[in-house]
Amino acid sequence: MKKDTVHWADVIAEEVLKRGEKHIIATGITPSGPIHIGNLREIITADAISRALLEKGADARLIYIADTYDPLRTLYQFLPEKFKEHVGKPLSEIPDPEGCCENYAEHFLTPFLDALDELGIEIEVIRADEVYKRGDYVDAIKTALSHRDDIAKIIDDVSGKRTSKNWSPFNPICKKCGRMNSTVVREYKGDSVYYSCECGEEGEVKMAGGGKLTWRVDWPARWKIFNVTIEPFGKDHAVSGSSYDSGKRIAREIYSYEPPYPVPFEHIIFKGRGKMSSSKGVVVSIGDILEVLPPEVVRYLIIKTKPEKHIEFDPGLPLLNLVDEYDGMEENDRVFELSSIKEGKRLKIPFRHLVNAVQIARGDFHQLLEVLRRSGYDTSDEEGIKIRAKKAERWIEKFAPSFVKFEVKEELPDVELSPSQKEGLKILSDRLGREWKADELHNEIYKIAEEIEMDPKDLFRAIYLSLLGSESGPRAGWFLLSLDREFLKKRFREVEKR
Repeated sequence: MKKDTVHWADVIAEEVLKRGEKHIIATGITPSGPIHIGNLREIITADAISRALLEKGADARLIYIADTYDPLRTLYQFLPEKFKEHVGKPLSEIPDPEGCCENYAEHFLTPFLDALDELGIEIEVIRADEVYKRGDYVDAIKTALSHRDDIAKIIDDVSGKRTSKNWSPFNPICKKCGRMNSTVVREYKGDSVYYSCECGEEGEVKMAGGGKLTWRVDWPARWKIFNVTIEPFGKDHAVSGSSYDSGKRIAREIYSYEPPYPVPFEHIIFKGRGKMSSSKGVVVSIGDILEVLPPEVVRYLIIKTKPEKHIEFDPGLPLLNLVDEYDGMEENDRVFELSSIKEGKRLKIPFRHLVNAVQIARGDFHQLLEVLRRSGYDTSDEEGIKIRAKKAERWIEKFAPSFVKFEVKEELPDVELSPSQKEGLKILSDRLGREWKADELHNEIYKIAEEIEMDPKDLFRAIYLSLLGSESGPRAGWFLLSLDREFLKKRFREVEKR
């Protein structure tokens, strides 16, 4: 894809510019559990659109509304049993499950915001609990309560379901038990809402901080409050009868506000496990993925695919290809431009080879540089190599299939080789004195096997057994050139004598 090819973010930018030059792109995630790579699709999609708009001279602002005032909906599997007492309370009013942050919401929000910095995403963070307590929603709450029946009819029409007679667009927080999922609005006067709670409490709360609009009303209300003009959101909100359908009508009919340009996106699928979900434990956290992938490659994973197409995420071998695919792109490629960050660096060393090299070097950086030099790679960017090598090590630790892992044995493994395998290794040892390219040496192994009329698989097996103690390993030509030649000759001579 070249620079003059139109990217999906450019198409969206051109569409929304027909509506005007000033835009606010909103995203929002409830920090009820570990925020995972699936959640990143919303943020990175929004950021790509923001970049495209800014490049076209628009006045564009990117905001992230953290839904910190949402209730804890259930006792998630990662929570201790004692947290059952907090179900129904706002996330910002629940203690941190590990005691390291100000509250429950911040525990999951903090690492996510750190990741956004690393990903080069400049975003204005708005915490829902702060804006509710500050009173920014008071007018929207009054409007919703005064149009309760109209909103209920819209939701009924759109969803095909019937709202209960006690339904209210506003959920008060009980002053006694602290929950908002067990209260019923009895009446409202001025800035006050009067409620009863399942716990037996009856009381009064102020609209400013005393509760929260229910989701189907909160969403269109925030569009008007924050002047949102564009918003990406998961496809589940976009299906017929969903919250965007009702939100559009509530925005227009109740709040007299034109709904934002919608950008529905498909989910990121964790290969073999389905849609990522914190509540179900089907996640790869953003922190985990940034430990193994450069941030610009994480962006590339999402930006290269149109929002309406799902992304299959496989943290195994396909990640190696993803890094090398990004590193091989031309700088005038539009996807590369939207994926890049100021601090990003590319290496001309394939990530797949680096994975092998760090295992040969076994944590010794100077040895790693030597291994790379033997393979013919430029090692002048030592800092870049160090960063990538650390990511390669973490990938091996976290995601590498067992057959990718290996260890070069310091001593000859206790293996039995046939006379023909020993002969093949002797010939290979004699020929290592020449200067080889990796692919040439790899092909030479086939030629040696042909010369002595043996199955090439047996010769490859002999190489791996004598060096690794296993029957398979990295591609032999590249692997052998990564090792010291004198070490190889000595090892193959030992095999011959055994």
